[in-house]
Amino acid sequence: MRCPYCGSTNTQVKDSRPSEDHAAIRRRRICTDCSGRFTTFERVQMRELTVLKKNGRRAPFDRDKVMRSLQVALRKRPVDPERVERMVSGIVRRLENMGENDIKSETIGHLVMEGLRGLDDVAYVRFASVYKNFREARDFEALLGELAGDDLDARDDGQA
Repeated sequence: MRCPYCGSTNTQVKDSRPSEDHAAIRRRRICTDCSGRFTTFERVQMRELTVLKKNGRRAPFDRDKVMRSLQVALRKRPVDPERVERMVSGIVRRLENMGENDIKSETIGHLVMEGLRGLDDVAYVRFASVYKNFREARDFEALLGELAGDDLDARDDGQA
């Protein structure tokens, strides 16, 4: 495993344990050259997924890209990283279980939005503003109206 700090391939595993959802092995590593410490995850890959972009291009599915986009949306939000990890694992599992090797980018975006909606409203709005390419304040107002409507529906369901 290459060190993310110095690029050396001289790294050692110091600790291994299953992730909370048992979908991966979490490994704490140390670089013998620069003493940098970092964490890696080892997962089972069911199938090779390809993303079909809106412009017609194809690209290999990158779980880390989904994680990075979530981390941007969740920046400075009080969300447990383990919950984010479970959410991404769930999205990947759902994509693999679809039975298709080619997945539309819209499908991935929809699953991410669905997950964020249940995780953190602010991150949901942040992600949606980029994913849906918001151009003006009305776009935000419409999305916030949907969120407020869902909150009212959930309260009504709880009182019935």
